[in-house]
Amino acid sequence: MPPPRKRGTALRQQLAELRGPDVPAKALDARALAALAANPGCRRRAILDGAGVNKAALAGALGSPSAFGQSQFALTRGNAFEAKVKADGGAELLRLVHERLDRSAEPPAHARVPELTAIGPEGRTARTALALREATEAAGEWTLLDHPMLALDVAGSPAFLEPDAVVVHPDGTWTVVEIKSFPMLDGSADPAKVGAAARQAAVYVLALEQVAARLTQESGPAPEVRDRVLLVCPKDFSNLPTASAVDIRKQRAVTGRQLARLTRVQDIAETLPEGTCFDPARPAEELTAAVESVPATYAPECLAACELAFHCRDRSRAAGAVTSLGRSVRAELGGLTTVSDVLAAARGEAGDAEDPAVAALRRAAQLRAEALSAMTPGATAPEAPACH
Repeated sequence: MPPPRKRGTALRQQLAELRGPDVPAKALDARALAALAANPGCRRRAILDGAGVNKAALAGALGSPSAFGQSQFALTRGNAFEAKVKADGGAELLRLVHERLDRSAEPPAHARVPELTAIGPEGRTARTALALREATEAAGEWTLLDHPMLALDVAGSPAFLEPDAVVVHPDGTWTVVEIKSFPMLDGSADPAKVGAAARQAAVYVLALEQVAARLTQESGPAPEVRDRVLLVCPKDFSNLPTASAVDIRKQRAVTGRQLARLTRVQDIAETLPEGTCFDPARPAEELTAAVESVPATYAPECLAACELAFHCRDRSRAAGAVTSLGRSVRAELGGLTTVSDVLAAARGEAGDAEDPAVAALRRAAQLRAEALSAMTPGATAPEAPACH
């Protein structure tokens, strides 16, 4: 058993105790941050991600294993394609950047590829910031940063992010590059996958803007982070790279606004019972109690973005929460938060008749009863709607 958590301890120590003794932290990547930003009201995901808890292992220990995540085959294929794109010092990648985003610049006959290795994520973040500053000051040259490390403050806790690449143009502007293994057929790709890539890229742009702001304080005018990113994919059914410029201004604005709305991780941690721990090795009863001590905001969209979605869905259905039917349904029902509240309002047993949601439910129940009555001549119309 971990020692009781003291309220005054430092945040890092608090999060380590929540994660469990000797349990390594799971890095929070851009994919997870984009998903977190899409559901900013979920305090459960915020504290688990902030503490670096492995949610897949946690879901398995709770008896609701997750099917979320990439297959090993997809990861291998993606790594092989990325290596092809970056071969020969990134010559093909830079050609695509020039062709799609910066035709007015000189073609990238050669480029600087700085070494970004350092000890620990903090060291790599500092080395990346130095490389960005040097590249920005080297006017007239192309620079390719291969897997730089960026830090982004999320709910009071730093998240370390690793984009596929960042290109510094000859004019000193910065571009995020996302390399994906899904195909681009006849110049277009699956809109859902492109949208997910754009949301990830928006997280990287936000992190780069923080780096640019710090460089401004040190050495003058802020470097510009371009609001169009380069999405590189295989062309048609081949392994040849092609690319498209993606405008991520909308995703950047939405993601930035949602991340700003997140409750600070420390504030959530301070509300938890003493001794709360999310170590998957703990007994199932204690682990369930720990998870349930943090409120969740489940919606069907979580199934494609969170490893704990099956567990939260079961709890949401058991509680009769209308959010299990979708965020759009929840928004339409106003203050009616459970299925039983909705049915009672439809029957006229509860609810304010002046409430537009209640009035709409009662009208829908009346129309349903009339339709069923018309289909069965002589039958008495049912008094209450069924729940489907």
